[in-house]
Amino acid sequence: MEKPKLWMIPQPTQDDFVQLEAKEKQLLARLQDISNAHQQIKFASSLAVEDMVITDVIAKTKAKITVFTLETGQLNPETLALLSVLKKTYPQLNFELFYPDTQAIKHYEEQKGKFAFYESVALRRECCYLRKIEPLNRALASADCWLTGQRRSQSTTRTTLPFYEQDESRQIAKYNPIYDWSENEVWAYILKYQIPYNALYEQGFPSIGCAPCTAPVKAGDDIRAGRWWWENKDSKECGLHK
Repeated sequence: MEKPKLWMIPQPTQDDFVQLEAKEKQLLARLQDISNAHQQIKFASSLAVEDMVITDVIAKTKAKITVFTLETGQLNPETLALLSVLKKTYPQLNFELFYPDTQAIKHYEEQKGKFAFYESVALRRECCYLRKIEPLNRALASADCWLTGQRRSQSTTRTTLPFYEQDESRQIAKYNPIYDWSENEVWAYILKYQIPYNALYEQGFPSIGCAPCTAPVKAGDDIRAGRWWWENKDSKECGLHK
C-alpha cells in the first residue's frame, strides 16, 4: 500500500513576498509599541517557525525583550538541536530556559504512569500543567507582559485570537504580534532571511510539541492535527493560552 503524502513546507508565492514587506513593517511597529508600553517583556518561544520570525526581529532591532523556552523534558532531538543553533545564531539575545519540577514529574509518573496522558484529556492536561504551565508561571513571575507566536489560522481554537489580551490569571498584558499572518507569510519570512528552523518541518510536522504528543500530518489535514493526535480537535490546547 502506498504511504499517504505528508504535509510539506509551503512554497510562498510572489504575492506572499510582496505582502511580507508590509507585514514586516507592521511587526516592527507592534514590537516598538509594546517596548514603549512595558518594562519587563518576555517572549515565550516554542521554537516554531512563527517564534523564529519574532525572535529574528527582536534580535535585529535589539528590543529589550527576553526570549525564553520551556524545556519540558520531552522535546524531540531536532528541537533540542535547534536550541543550540539559536544560541549561536543570536548570541546577543537574553535567552532563558525553564524546566519542570523534577519531583513533581516523578510523582505524576509513579502515581499515574509514565504515559498516563494518553488515557484522558484530564491526565494529559495535568502533564501539560507540570511540564509547561508551572514553568511558564515561573518564567513570567517578573514580567509585566508577554508575547506569543500564535496565529488565528493555526487552529479552530484560535480563530478569534486578538493582537492584545489581558492575562487575567497573572494580571499582565499578553500580545500575539503575528496573530494575523498567514502560514505562507511566515514561511516567506523564513525563506527570505534564511532563518534556521526545526528539521521536523521537513519530515511532515507543521506543528511541533513534546515528542510523545506530536505526529506528522497528512497533506491537506489541519496543521495542528498531529498535536495530541488521539484527541478531539476541539481539546487541542495545553492550557498555556487559556
